[in-house]
Amino acid sequence: MLNTRKKLFFLALFSIVGFISLQIPFNKIMGSNVSFTLFDFFGPMAGGFLGPVLGIASVFAVEVINLFIKQTPLTTGAVIRLFPTLFAVAYFAIITNKKYQGKWLLTVPLLCILAFIAHPIGRQVPYYALMFWIIPILAYFKRDNLFIKSLGSTFTAHAVGGAVWIWAFNLPAAVWKGLIPVVIAERLLFASGIAASYLLVKFTLNYLAAKKLLPKLDLATH
Repeated sequence: MLNTRKKLFFLALFSIVGFISLQIPFNKIMGSNVSFTLFDFFGPMAGGFLGPVLGIASVFAVEVINLFIKQTPLTTGAVIRLFPTLFAVAYFAIITNKKYQGKWLLTVPLLCILAFIAHPIGRQVPYYALMFWIIPILAYFKRDNLFIKSLGSTFTAHAVGGAVWIWAFNLPAAVWKGLIPVVIAERLLFASGIAASYLLVKFTLNYLAAKKLLPKLDLATH
């Protein structure tokens, strides 16, 4: 087990880097003034290093602190944005380490699919939820592939956000249909960003540990 001091050090380190990445906007979420940021690349893979509990704690702390510092109005969209990434963190953390069974994760996209289809508008476009949110379930069984588990992670966030978004904003069916090619391109890019971030952070931490500039973070101990 990582000792308490080392845990707190890496929790602080990932939180600082995460906060910085949260300040770099990527693109706007359709139907709102809320933007994706580079944090959507960095946040999910943090669980692969910190584990599910500390990973979620780090990401949630960064999001909440960012809201207070920027004095962001607590609009429905802003509040909704707090939670999808937490599920992505849990997914990536649990699927990365085989000591976690984590099959309960599969209920998250399933519940999201049901919630989406239960909405009157969702029933007009059920294929939107089915084609995308089945991906985290399939990815769970290919957990040795970094890109596949990154894809599962980002689509877990997408499932949670989408299921809540349709109930909160009642976007018409035409919007969901139009989003399909956008989601495909966007989530492939996000998955690539999560995987690349994981490799970059892993290399950097190993390099700095070898130079004795940072304590060694042993992924196998999470």
